[in-house]
Amino acid sequence: MGMLDEDIAFHSNIPVPLDITVAVVYSVFGICSLFGNSTLLYISYKKKHLLKPAEYFIINLAVSDLGLTLSLYPMAITSSFYHRWLYGKTVCSIYAFCGMLFGICSLTTLTLLSMVCFVKVCYPLYGNRFKSVHGHLLIACAWVNALLFACSPLVHWGEYGPEPYGTACCIDWRLSNEHTTARSYTVALFIFCYILPCCVIVASYTGILVTVHASRKTMEQHASRQTHMSSIQTIIVKLSVAACVSFFVAWSPYAVVSMWAAFGYVENIPPVAFAVPAMFAKSSTIYNPIIYLMLRPNFRRVMWRDLGVLCHTCLRGCQCTKDPEKCCSKPEIRIRLGTIQTKQVPSPNSCAQPPMIALNDHSCGRCKDAFECFRHYPQICVLQNVQLLNLYLQETLFRNVHYAPKVVQHSK
Repeated sequence: MGMLDEDIAFHSNIPVPLDITVAVVYSVFGICSLFGNSTLLYISYKKKHLLKPAEYFIINLAVSDLGLTLSLYPMAITSSFYHRWLYGKTVCSIYAFCGMLFGICSLTTLTLLSMVCFVKVCYPLYGNRFKSVHGHLLIACAWVNALLFACSPLVHWGEYGPEPYGTACCIDWRLSNEHTTARSYTVALFIFCYILPCCVIVASYTGILVTVHASRKTMEQHASRQTHMSSIQTIIVKLSVAACVSFFVAWSPYAVVSMWAAFGYVENIPPVAFAVPAMFAKSSTIYNPIIYLMLRPNFRRVMWRDLGVLCHTCLRGCQCTKDPEKCCSKPEIRIRLGTIQTKQVPSPNSCAQPPMIALNDHSCGRCKDAFECFRHYPQICVLQNVQLLNLYLQETLFRNVHYAPKVVQHSK
């Protein structure tokens, strides 16, 4: 009987076309999230020596969103295509645990980031004291908070189980409707992981907007700096509005449905009412890369610069795969011997120029693929045949020693 109930619970309760639509949407979200968050982490690595303590929260957001993408999307996509949960009860609990851990960590990180931005913009005297150690400590607190809420259902304060639509797992909403302990966990989630972060984020970014508006009025008296300050203020306003909107769009539907399931008649809630909010919640993984890659100039500059190099290198890698001989056409590296100090040099009155050395670059032979080539860029044109170069230089310099006196005598 238990196996039959489990099989029914893991069977999809929404129409097949809607399941396929969900799978396609998740696939798009997964690709965008994987590319966006990986790019964000790569750019952070490239400018790691220039990172400010507040930007550590952006890195942590990318890590948690990437963890959510890698742990949830593959199973959700395949289960939606097959119209049922494919991975059993144990993996269902692991899936739900990962969703709670990475999701709550993202929520907490967004909340902490809004607080830090508020202090740095509205109270710069205190904001300038914010150091790397403070950022690391707050990020650790975000993970501890997420871990506490994610582990609670494992010790039976709440329970993990299949979603009512059948192809994913999260909190067991039916149990939260029937048992007081499970309901208290749902209420705690609603208060500490939605209402409180929501209030903090709105209050922080409202304070930032008020401060920016006040500073704009002050800067109108200084026409020379008005253009520069207005551009900075525009960026701050865009980031503030985008962060608030993305938070509400991603998490509000799921919060409403969770309260409906806890205090309403869960049997009267259609499965689609759980599937759609779950899609909005998973869309949170793509908002942050868009916001911080598109709206922050320092991240955007690095992205466009390195993206162009990566595309060029990938195209060259494809050419290497199809036609290695064409790819490895070795560009000449020319070295004028006049740049090498010798005891005897040609006369200044001589019109003769020192000879040139032309060598081919064998950089294609060093890189196994396009991504290794990209990793070595731009130190890709390193001379490989050093022994040949030394022999060539010795021979040419020997000729130069005999060549220079003859030129001087001829000029006399």
